[in-house]
Amino acid sequence: MTTGASQDQPPDELDVARERPVGGPVSSGWREGTLTRAKELEALCAWVLAGSRAENGEVLAKAVLVHIAAAREAAIAATLNPRRRFRFFRHGSLIERAMSNLDAAEALLLNLAPPEYLLGQIPCLLRHVQCHLVPTDPRRLEFERIAQRLGVKDPDHPLLSNQEQLEYDTMRHLVDQERGKIVTITRAASSAALREQVRVRSFRNILVVTTLAMTLLAIGVALTGFLNPTMIPVCFAPEESGEAVVVCPTAQSTSFTTEREENAPPPPQDIDDHVRETVNPYDLLVVELVGLAAAAVAAAAAIRGMRGSSERYGLPVALAALKLPTGAVTAFLGVLLMRGQFVPGLSALDTSAQILAWALVFGYAQQLFTRLVDRQGQSVLDSVRGADKAGAGQT
Repeated sequence: MTTGASQDQPPDELDVARERPVGGPVSSGWREGTLTRAKELEALCAWVLAGSRAENGEVLAKAVLVHIAAAREAAIAATLNPRRRFRFFRHGSLIERAMSNLDAAEALLLNLAPPEYLLGQIPCLLRHVQCHLVPTDPRRLEFERIAQRLGVKDPDHPLLSNQEQLEYDTMRHLVDQERGKIVTITRAASSAALREQVRVRSFRNILVVTTLAMTLLAIGVALTGFLNPTMIPVCFAPEESGEAVVVCPTAQSTSFTTEREENAPPPPQDIDDHVRETVNPYDLLVVELVGLAAAAVAAAAAIRGMRGSSERYGLPVALAALKLPTGAVTAFLGVLLMRGQFVPGLSALDTSAQILAWALVFGYAQQLFTRLVDRQGQSVLDSVRGADKAGAGQT
C-alpha cells in the first residue's frame, strides 16, 4: 500500500458518525444484528482513519460510510427508490442488501487499516475463508500460505517444527505487502457466504410454495366432499352371506340383501343408492383431519433428528410445516386407493373405525416422501455451515 508522510484529517461525516446512535429497536434479529455491526464498522472506520497514513484515506472512509448507510436502510426497511406500488415481499432482498454492504464496508476497512490491525485479524479471516471456500480453491490455498508464513496455525495446516518465528516488524511488512491478496480473498469468501444464504432462501421458498400448494389441494378435496359428497365417496361395502352394509368414515348403513332369488323382483335399491344415503359431507374432511394429526405426530418425531439452525430463513420450520398438508392428502389418496381395490385383500373395510385407522396409517406414511426433503434441507444447511462439510458430504 502506498503511504504518505502527512496524516489525513477525519472528514465531517465521521464526526457525525461518532455521535450517531446504534438505532432501533427493529422488528427482527437480523435487523438488530445489522444495526449493531454497522455501528461497530462506523467506529472502526473513525479509529482507523484517525491513525492512518494512507493516501486518499478519506475516499475509502467515505465509501465505508456509504455502505454502512445502505445497510442501515435495509435494516429499517426504508422505502423503495423508485417506489413500487405492489411490492410486498422484500425480506430476502433486504437481507442481501444488508449483508453485501456490510461485507463491502469491512473489505474497504481492511484496505484502509494499519498493518498491525490487519495482522491481528488474520486468524479470524483465515477461519472465514476456510468456512466458505472449498479446500481446493486456489484463493483459499494462497490465503493459507500467507497465514503459514505469518505463523498462524490451524488444525489442517500445523506449523513446521523447523519454521523460524518471524519478527513482529517483519510480519507487519509482510502483511502490508500481501494486503491486496488478503482483502481480495476475504471479499471472495464473503461473496461465497452470501451465495450460500441465497441458496438457503431459494430452497425455503420452494418449500413454502409446495406447502401452500398441498394445503390448497387438501382444502379443495375437503370442499369437494362437502359440496358433492357422492362425487368421491370413500365408502366400502363388505359382504357376507348375501348381506352387505355400506361403511363410510362417519356412518354406516343397515344391512341389505345383495343376492336375489331366481324370478324374484329386483330390490328397490341397489348398492349405489345405499352409498348415497350413507355418505356424509364431512367424510373427506374427517379423513384429512386424521391424516393431518398423524402427520403432526410424524413432524414432532422428526424434530429429534433435526439440528438447530442459526440461519435467518427458518428452514427447519418450513420442513415441518410441509408434512401437515402432505399427511392430509396422503390419507385421502391412500383410502381412495383401497376403495379402488388397489391393495388386494383390503378392499372391504368392515367399520368406520377401520377406515379412520387406515387414514391414520397413510397420514403418517407421508414421512416416506418428506424424509428425502428433510435430508436435502439438512444438506443445504450443512453447506452453509462450512465448505469443508459440504465437500465431505458430496464425496
